[in-house]
Amino acid sequence: MQPLFYDDHLLVFDKPSGLLSVPGLGPANADNLATRVQELYPGARNVHRLDRDTSGVIVMARSADVHRELSRQFEHREVEKQYIAIVHGKVEDEEGTIDLPLAKDFDRPPRHRVDHEHGKQAVTDWRVLERAEDRTRLLITPRTGRSHQIRVHLRQIAHPILGDNLYACEDSRAMANRLQLHALLLTLTHPITEKRITWQADCPF
Repeated sequence: MQPLFYDDHLLVFDKPSGLLSVPGLGPANADNLATRVQELYPGARNVHRLDRDTSGVIVMARSADVHRELSRQFEHREVEKQYIAIVHGKVEDEEGTIDLPLAKDFDRPPRHRVDHEHGKQAVTDWRVLERAEDRTRLLITPRTGRSHQIRVHLRQIAHPILGDNLYACEDSRAMANRLQLHALLLTLTHPITEKRITWQADCPF
């Protein structure tokens, strides 16, 4: 795979939809970004993940020290992320914030759910980019990085992401041939140069 950016410390890729970030269970889930990258760049390691069906910008570290520093930035919410999502229905407001705690749904793995008693804080900002009669294009800025956060939050406000085979209804799933969620931008501080850097992967839908 050709990186969007690389140096002696970092690798940045535009992950395609349908490719796991790391190996999954069983031979059917063996193909993944990490394994492909490690064949070309031995020692590369994941810092964060994107869902299999989400495309877009993902960063990997090329050493243990860089991995440690990037992980710290993610943990302390020093990394800025933006996504594009196309959701079912016409979103009326121009922008908003979804603040709903999330936890694993142990009855329906690998799903997650809103859980006000045991869930961890999850906050997602959104802004309308474009409307059509049956769908809306949103710019999503998650403040936290919980698993399936954007997908669950948008479903909770009755605007599931098109093509989402975990959280959308059958009609919403049928409106797209893939999950309409793309990691558009990623901004972080380079662990060596200490410069703030932004990478972008053009949205394919």
